[in-house]
Amino acid sequence: MRVKTILLATFAGVALSMGSAHGYEEGDPAKGRQLANTCMGCHGIEGARNAYPSYRVPRIGGQNEQYLFNALKAYRDTGREHPTMRAQAAPMTDEEMRNLAAFFAQER
Repeated sequence: MRVKTILLATFAGVALSMGSAHGYEEGDPAKGRQLANTCMGCHGIEGARNAYPSYRVPRIGGQNEQYLFNALKAYRDTGREHPTMRAQAAPMTDEEMRNLAAFFAQER
């Protein structure tokens, strides 16, 4: 079991670091802050719940920047399903997504 846990942690670390090795550009947190008001309406409220389907809205502050970028891109490009998130991400450029990801990555 311990070996399995170590292997999973190693693969997760490699997967996260691959983005930087393959040209991931970091965003500008100051520009991301200017875009984050709508996001904070759900992701910045302690204990917020999604109306449908009903579940707790995740706090995304402090999350890995590349993970956040990849999630936004997946919502925009239809890889992840959630009607509200898809609608929010649909008009965003990659640069806007990188900037939002950079902002939320530094927020705690």
